[in-house]
Amino acid sequence: MRSDTSASQTMDVNDSARTNALAARELPMRAFSKSLPMQLLRAREAVMRPFRPGLRKLNVTEQQWRILRALAHSGPLEASELARATCLLAPSLSRILPGMEARQLIGRRQVDSDLRRSAISLERKGLRLLALHAPYSEQIYAGISRRFGPERLAQLCTLLHELEASAREEENAAPALPLAARSRAAAARRSR
Repeated sequence: MRSDTSASQTMDVNDSARTNALAARELPMRAFSKSLPMQLLRAREAVMRPFRPGLRKLNVTEQQWRILRALAHSGPLEASELARATCLLAPSLSRILPGMEARQLIGRRQVDSDLRRSAISLERKGLRLLALHAPYSEQIYAGISRRFGPERLAQLCTLLHELEASAREEENAAPALPLAARSRAAAARRSR
């Protein structure tokens, strides 16, 4: 009985290996290891790893930290602007903000010109939290710069800004997809 199981597992492994080899030859796409989105994700994870312990000590998530940083840099923002600035989806932002408001890290005030809209701003506790973490954060940035090189880091930042601008140009120039195609594209993105 055991040999049947191991033979079956061996056939499954061989079938998987053949399928993978076939996919590598037949798919009209670059190797997974050369996928730009994956390379960017791996680089992001490597860069974020040293920041996480400090954020945990402050009881702040990466998303909350991005919100605090964006508000400190930009001043009060409406929710849609804050979502764009922090690369957070609106529903995620909506779930995060009440907890931050309860902790008095941020505040929300209605916009005088339109009472349906609100502006989100940094509160004193949020500013203190940023100030508390800033030296730790800057120490990590200094280490990254020392290891990677300040010139290369500046060049990388410039290239990433240019890549983002190029992608936005392409996005804005693309013709609108018919509704059925948009639905299929959205379903494909969700399954990734």
